[in-house]
This record gives sequence, structure tokens and C-alpha cells, in this order.
Amino acid sequence: MKNIKYLFLLGFLISLMACTEGFEEINTNPNAPIEVQPSLLLRQVIYDYGDEMSYEGFVAGNLLGQYFTEIDFNLFDRHSLTEPQVGGNPWPVLYTNLRDNELILEQVKTNAALAVYEGPALIMKAYLTMALTDIFGDVPYSEALKGAEGEVSPAYDAQEAIYTAPAGILANLEAGVTALENYQGSIPLAGDILFDGDLSGWVRFANSLQIKALMRIADRQDVGADLQALYDAGNYLSTNEQNATFDFTDGQPNNFRMANLRAGDFNLFIMSETIQEILTMLEDPRQAVWFRPIGNDPGQTQYQGLLNGPDASQTSISVADYSLTGTIFRENTGDLDANFLTAWETHFFLAEAAERGLINADAQALYELGVTQAFEYWQTDLPADYLSTGAAAYGNNGANKIEQIITQKWLANIINGYEGWIEYRRTGFPALKTIAASLNNDLIPVRMPYPTEEAALNAANFTTAAATTNDNSINSRVWWDKD
Repeated sequence: MKNIKYLFLLGFLISLMACTEGFEEINTNPNAPIEVQPSLLLRQVIYDYGDEMSYEGFVAGNLLGQYFTEIDFNLFDRHSLTEPQVGGNPWPVLYTNLRDNELILEQVKTNAALAVYEGPALIMKAYLTMALTDIFGDVPYSEALKGAEGEVSPAYDAQEAIYTAPAGILANLEAGVTALENYQGSIPLAGDILFDGDLSGWVRFANSLQIKALMRIADRQDVGADLQALYDAGNYLSTNEQNATFDFTDGQPNNFRMANLRAGDFNLFIMSETIQEILTMLEDPRQAVWFRPIGNDPGQTQYQGLLNGPDASQTSISVADYSLTGTIFRENTGDLDANFLTAWETHFFLAEAAERGLINADAQALYELGVTQAFEYWQTDLPADYLSTGAAAYGNNGANKIEQIITQKWLANIINGYEGWIEYRRTGFPALKTIAASLNNDLIPVRMPYPTEEAALNAANFTTAAATTNDNSINSRVWWDKD
């Protein structure tokens, strides 16, 4: 009987080995891809970032930058930034797209046939990283995106290193341009919804991004020579036809997502008192593009904003008394772009550089070109006297020229992520207001806080980073934000 049991056990083990031999091969679908094609990844990164950050720009960036006021569910507008309610959480958006973009770079390393994707992926890595560090400050970077290698608790890199280290933002932009200029292959760049496969468009984009990055750190680094070289070469985004944007549509699935919210949610956002005063002072006709007259009455010509951060529990607010956001953000989103970077923004950066003496160029000409292109971008006729006798005329009546440049850039960047707020932090322009019912001691936040998930999932490194930001304070300045 015992021998019979042994024979049975031996037979069972042999049959088990036979069943498991070649298990992986047998149970792998030979027709299913084992990795996503870089063309699909590139399209996904571009579209998802543009879609997500345009939404974030509407519901969060425009509150911080005081373009819009939120009248309910508005803890974020009152500057309690750890309690996002309808937005205000760009961390997962940025890291998800950085991860997917890194997959492209990993494929390029192992397959020379995919070399055409190296330049755009390096440029997108720099672009996404700049958005991330400009919003949060020090962030996981050099050790991030290595989960497959077992690195699940990445250290936080200093913002200075993220910008200037050998594998940082500026270095990746230069490497991206080099990769594009050296590409000799015949495989086209597929999945490119920014430039439709035009590699020269990516080079211009990268050069404009370098101008933007250099201006961000201009108070910390000597950037004049690099800026002058980029300006003299002239190979940056120069016309609206070259802009790094993609179009939303009027209908699903590619319309701006605010169009898909119920009316009650959309109508939580009204004109800020800050932007109303600036548009009125400038007599700026773009007001009718970005906002609706009081009471959403086409027969009205009056616009009214509300001071940011009202305490909805203590204040009775009637939407009919204020200007709602414009039809371009809901009914007519086919006129709206997901904006990565534009010619007018580039010209405003160059105008500032010229006015500050960082480059040898005509600051007024660059400013006026930027304004003209910004009006064209927003499909609005430029009034004949806007740049000659109006308040926007360069240096008119002793106006602060830097303030004029930044204010025009701020206006045109409405809903473009967090750009208006970031540039306010860098320059102090335009002057934002103390909000109505602040939950931050009447201070304008100068960084976003790290999300609470970091304290749980990356505790040791989060604790170190929090210690350098006064316990993860939204009032702790980032490196380039020189007081």
C-alpha cells in the first residue's frame, strides 16, 4: 500500500510538471502587443496633458491667478489648497504623463528604428517637468519613474538641479533639439497632434521652451548670453500658425470638458473682480470672448466681477448679478485650444528680456507683436488705438513697461494651466487682490502643497521635503521665486 502511495505521488508530480512546462508560452496571446507603440503613447501624453491641464486651468489655475471667482464649493478659491473640490490636483496628471512619456524614451533606447521619437519625448519630458516643479517646487525627479526597477520611494530633487543639472530641464531641451537635427531616418513621427509630424515644429517649440525656462530662472542665473543666442538664431515659435496647440471640438469626444458638466457646476465660476478691473482699464474687447454680460443677457453691455474667495456660507450671491464665463468655454469649444506654448507668449518673454537688458532687442516691437498675436489667437479685432493711445500703449503716461508686458501675457494665458499664477509669483504682476474670506491669513499662495498621498506612500522623503518648505507650506517660495 505504501509503495502504491509513492507511485501515485510520483505520477502526480510528473503530471504537474508536464502541465506547467511551457505555461507562459501557452498562455501568451501571440497576437497581443507586449508594449504600447510610441505613436500611441505620444498622442496620449499630448492629448491627456492638454485636456487635463486645460480643465485644471479653468477650475483651479484661474482661481489662483484671479481670472475667475468660484461662488460655492470654493475652499480652493479661499486658499485652502489641501482640500481640492472640483480640481486643484495636478500632481497625478503630471506624473502619469511623465511616466507614459518615459516609456517612449525606454523604447528608443532599445530600438534604433524608433529614433524619431527621442527628440519629442525629451522635449515633452522637459515641458512636463517644468510645469511640475514650477507648481510644487522640489519634487521627485532623478529617482522618479523607476517603479519597474523597484524604486518606489524616490527622493525629492532641488528645483535648481531640476532646471540646471546635466539631465534637467534645460539639458533635455538641448538634447531634444540635437536628436531632431541629427535624425536621418525615414520613419515619420506618428501620433503627433501638436505639429502633425513636422520635426522643425518641435525644434521651434524646444527653443521657445528654452526661452521660457531661462526667463523663469533669470533672477537666479546669468542667462543673458543663452537668451541672446536663441533670439539671434530666430528659430522659435514666431507666428500663430507655428503654435504648440491642438484644437478642441464643439462636440464629444474631444470638446473642452467644461462643456460636459451640468449647468449648475459650470455656473459656479464667474468673472473675478481682478480681471474685470484690468479689462475695463484697458478697454479690452476680449472681455466679450472670455465672459458674458451681467445676467447672461445678450442685450446687456455691462460686465461685473466678484472679489475672489467669498465665504459662501455667509454670503448670498446671485449669479444674475455677475458675469459668467464665456461661450468659448462651453457652447463653442471648437474655438478653444489646448495651449502648450505660443508665439505671443514667446514674444512677451523676449520683450521682458529686452526691457530688462538681458538681450539686445527692441522691447516695444516685441511687446506690440505679442499683443497683436494674442488678439489674433483669441479671434478678436485689435482696436486701432489699443497700442497707440490707450492704456496698453507701451510706457504710456509713465506706465511700468514690465508690468504691461506681464499683464498682457497674463490676460492671454487664461485657462492655460497655472501659467498666470506662476508668472505672478515670478514677477509680482499683475497685482492680485487680498481675497474676501482667506483661509491662508490673507496671503497669496506661492506654491501648491504636496498631496497627502505622498505622506503615506513616500513618508521619509516627504518628511524631508516638507521640512524644507516650512511643513509643506503654500507660503514657502520655490527656488526661482526670488523675494
